[in-house]
Amino acid sequence: MKAIVVGATRGMGRALARLMAERGDALCLLGRDAGELETSAHDLLARGARGPVTTARLDLAEPAGFDAALDAADRAVGGFDALVVTAGDFAPQEALGRDPARLRRLLDLNFTAAAVLCQQAAERLAGRGGGTICAFSSVAGDKARRSNYLYGASKAGLSAFLEGLYLAYGDRGVRVVCVRPGFVRTAMTAGLPVPPFAGDPDSVARVVLRAIDRGAPVVYAPPIWRWVMLVMRLLPRSVMRRVRF
Repeated sequence: MKAIVVGATRGMGRALARLMAERGDALCLLGRDAGELETSAHDLLARGARGPVTTARLDLAEPAGFDAALDAADRAVGGFDALVVTAGDFAPQEALGRDPARLRRLLDLNFTAAAVLCQQAAERLAGRGGGTICAFSSVAGDKARRSNYLYGASKAGLSAFLEGLYLAYGDRGVRVVCVRPGFVRTAMTAGLPVPPFAGDPDSVARVVLRAIDRGAPVVYAPPIWRWVMLVMRLLPRSVMRRVRF
């Protein structure tokens, strides 16, 4: 696989990039901090990466630069056949509710920017015969809850977009994988109460990589969240108004 990984400098993106590098995939790591990207590339090489690991600049807050970043990644790996987007934004509900600018940034990064990037990559892949788009949404987008509906709304939008992308580009050879992780212990979630069924980056990354290889349209990680969210989606609105989670 010749893959672009957006968000490989930390958390889930780093864990997934390590697995991909260890098996010999050619990787181009995209992000906005050149120093962090180089550190991640050296880490992958030190861990025995069998394929080349290159870097290029991409800032999700600057969609005008997406084409240039994809061009750079194309040159680096000799024509990418997969895009993996793990990057995104998070903030507690209370902070988002009090700060409209902070809320707008989260909505822009988690939905608008991610959708635009995936759409541009899908067009490129369709034009060359196909490939894979994988982006990280969240179980928070499956069902609105009072405690995280703002973050959840951004991920619900991304999940709907990825479903549409899957339907629209499937007959052009583009596979679309929507990852819906539950709570994962990363720097992003540090300090938050840890709920049942929490996962760690390495185990979640293994589940995700299997789904990418299979081209599974939707993957929950840890897998138990598929059944947890099935139950959640069945709860009526009257019950959701009474519960405090």
